Formats: sequence, structure tokens, C-alpha cells
Amino acid sequence: MQQDKQPEYGPVVFRDRSAGFAFLTRSTATSEQTIEWDDGNSYPVVDVEISSESHPFYTGKARKLDSEGRISQFERRYGEAAEGS
Repeated sequence: MQQDKQPEYGPVVFRDRSAGFAFLTRSTATSEQTIEWDDGNSYPVVDVEISSESHPFYTGKARKLDSEGRISQFERRYGEAAEGS
């Protein structure tokens, strides 16, 4: 492995702003912003839109997009056109 061509791998904080959740891990991602962590050290912080704290699959809080079923929605939209053919 060529050392001079590999990205730097180090500690980074990923922050989910929608859930108010952050975790420290190691990554090649970089950022100009920094955050002071619980251990007193300052680490680069990367803001993410979604994480395991806010994703419906992991939280079990799936949002229902429509209250009526897909079939009734289809019939409402195209039922008249389908009956006329």
C-alpha cells in the first residue's frame, strides 16, 4: 500500500442536527468545523441529514404519507377513465 496516496484516517464527530445526536468514530471525512467532545479534545465535525437516531427504519417511527390506500387513490384518479374504455 502506498502511504503517500492514502487519505488521512482519524477521529471525526458525525452530528445529526435533526435529532440532536452526535457520535465519535474514525473516518477519512474531513471538515473545517470542529467541536469539543466529552473527553475535552477538539475533533472535526461533519453534519449529516439523517442517522440511526432519526431514520424511520431504526427508530420504528415510520411516517405514513397518505391515509388512503394506493388502490383507492388509483381508482379515484383513473377510475372514470378505466370505466369509459
